Amino acid sequence: MTRASLFTASPLAEAMRPRRLQDVVGQVELTAQLSRRMNATGSFVLWGPPGTGKTTIARIMGEEAGQRFRPISAVFDGVAELRRIFADARPLFEAGQATLLFVDEIHRFNKAQQDALLPAVEEGMIRLIGATTENPSFSLNSALLSRVQVLVLNALDATALDQLIARAEAHIGQPLPLEEGARGALIAMADGDGRYLINLMETILELWQDGQPPLDTQGLGQLLSKRALNYDRAGDEHYNLISALHKSLRASDCDAGLYWLARMMLAGEDPYYILRRLTRFASEDIGLAAPEAVGKAISAWQSYERLGSPEGDLAIAELVIFLATAPKSNAAYSAWKQAMKTAREAGHHPPPKHILNAPTQLMKELDYGKGYVYDHDTEEGFSAQNCFPDNLARIAYYQPAPRGFEREIKKRLDYWQRLREAKKSE
Repeated sequence: MTRASLFTASPLAEAMRPRRLQDVVGQVELTAQLSRRMNATGSFVLWGPPGTGKTTIARIMGEEAGQRFRPISAVFDGVAELRRIFADARPLFEAGQATLLFVDEIHRFNKAQQDALLPAVEEGMIRLIGATTENPSFSLNSALLSRVQVLVLNALDATALDQLIARAEAHIGQPLPLEEGARGALIAMADGDGRYLINLMETILELWQDGQPPLDTQGLGQLLSKRALNYDRAGDEHYNLISALHKSLRASDCDAGLYWLARMMLAGEDPYYILRRLTRFASEDIGLAAPEAVGKAISAWQSYERLGSPEGDLAIAELVIFLATAPKSNAAYSAWKQAMKTAREAGHHPPPKHILNAPTQLMKELDYGKGYVYDHDTEEGFSAQNCFPDNLARIAYYQPAPRGFEREIKKRLDYWQRLREAKKSE
């Protein structure tokens, strides 16, 4: 079997590109919505992972919408090209026809380039379709984002990817030389990316020779180099996976935490970034319920610094297990946020004079330190003196959780509060 006997000059991905919205796989609700608004005037941005049909949908819209279609790439084109498109669009607009402008990888436009789109979009001269793999909330400025609708595409599931394999087989007129297990492995390799799946199929058909038995899973792995995990350390997946790890630990789901850690490590995430976030988690979500958590995090960090990968990876995994199984409390975190809020909003109140030092005669004459009670001189080791500003009511910021070590802290706080109230009544 040779490439020449299977393909024309076009790559398989181009030859198989759908020509109608209903033929786009894996995005049924979206394509149905777009079919209803084919001749509308609204602009939108297609946001989704690679290989999910963004460019295909834009091309179909351009062909079927009855509007002049101008595609550009934000990687190669800039404001100069936009000006040329706007100049060409002006007479058409005055004659009653809008231009449909497709901007691929629109997230690569800087703020000035995005701003250049605004007048034409707002006037209606240009109907904009953008395509991006990056979260528009972060990659598009607010002015442009307010003028477009964001439509989300999902990674293709196994059913959609299997449909693509069936279409490829129909296109070439014969089944792929794969055993059933290898077919499933091929779908798993694609990881939701239809374009990548088609490129894998094309590679199989180029390398497999007539007379050879169908490929099993092992044979497929030998034929194809395994795809790197879908991960961009500066993009959405970076933040999605660390969020998944953080929330799994907060939910005390040890196994899920280990899974997300493994995903990040295999994808090449910086272990020091993970350790920094885990140390923050120890403070924010465990806090004083297990005061040793931060120490454990620092210890794991130091172990990794000394060992590196792969030996030091186990220290990170053990930290994840510890944090997931530790008692949880955000009481200290909440108390700190509330204290910061009061400090910002309540003004610059001076400390009460009785808790100020009086190193000079003048300060003593001004009553600095007057009436101060040295706590260690009291029977309970607790003076109950007010340490808040005189004109600011006492605020109980810290409310310990009834878990872990904070149960002991709550006993102490309750004891001191009883003493405080008793001394008030004396």
